[in-house]
Amino acid sequence: MTVLTWHDAGYPALLREIDDLPPILYMKGTFPQDDPSVTIVGTRRPTAYGREVAAHLAGELAEAGVAVISGLARGIDGEAHRATLKAGGRTVAVLGCGVDVTYPHEHAQLMEQIAESGAVLSEYPLGTKPEARHFPRRNRLLSGLSVATLVIEAGHGSGTLSTVKFALEQNREVLCVPGSIYSPASTLTNKLIQEGAKPILNVRDVLDEIRALPPIETQQALPGLVHESTAEESTIYDALAYEPQHVDDLSRATGLPVTSITGTLTIMELQGRVLQVGRMNYIRARESKAAYRSSEE
Repeated sequence: MTVLTWHDAGYPALLREIDDLPPILYMKGTFPQDDPSVTIVGTRRPTAYGREVAAHLAGELAEAGVAVISGLARGIDGEAHRATLKAGGRTVAVLGCGVDVTYPHEHAQLMEQIAESGAVLSEYPLGTKPEARHFPRRNRLLSGLSVATLVIEAGHGSGTLSTVKFALEQNREVLCVPGSIYSPASTLTNKLIQEGAKPILNVRDVLDEIRALPPIETQQALPGLVHESTAEESTIYDALAYEPQHVDDLSRATGLPVTSITGTLTIMELQGRVLQVGRMNYIRARESKAAYRSSEE
């Protein structure tokens, strides 16, 4: 295992360009620093169509020399990793737990194979368990490690939306595979295309897109995905500062019940507006460059 700081030459170059870069990365394997990379994400419960598309696109990207970044989750992530390895390519798994913890358990062998030909990495120390709150923050690394994020099947309310949000904030390209208008698994992907994401019909579309990308700092976020804060969100945000505040203190300061505050804070954390810093303590996050309508979460 390797421990990287942002001062090390092996620290992923693209991560140096994001606002909230992790000061330390724990890594098994070798990060494909010199390869172009694309992040592939999507639902944990794909249809047969989604599985086939993920395997096909990941395999052909690998054959074209593109490294595939994903999150080792069930569904689309696993299909993308496996297809990349089968094609002899390099893939990177970004975890929401320590690199010595296997999650999900059935991906233990897959995790070992990834580390042999690519890398398994995490910002979380060894022994860290896969808690739900880790994954929204993990997603900023998924998008930050590549020049483009490709979404293959994601339904309404999918956690994939947080990865898309981070990609937009980082001025990375968002690509989506269209799906049936009757399929709940394609609700989010189809809506993102409607709002300006690039539709992907074959691997050539992906390769053409990433080769034609302007410098990262000049790319523009998709139009239309603008968050309109609710009154409750605004009240909570105004009560927060950059010093940790417990939800009980927020409840006293705002007059809102704790149950309501915790639910709203979860949404705001997915939007990147607040951060949980442990034991139900929250702070304001840095100002976002792009956000989302609450109805999309």
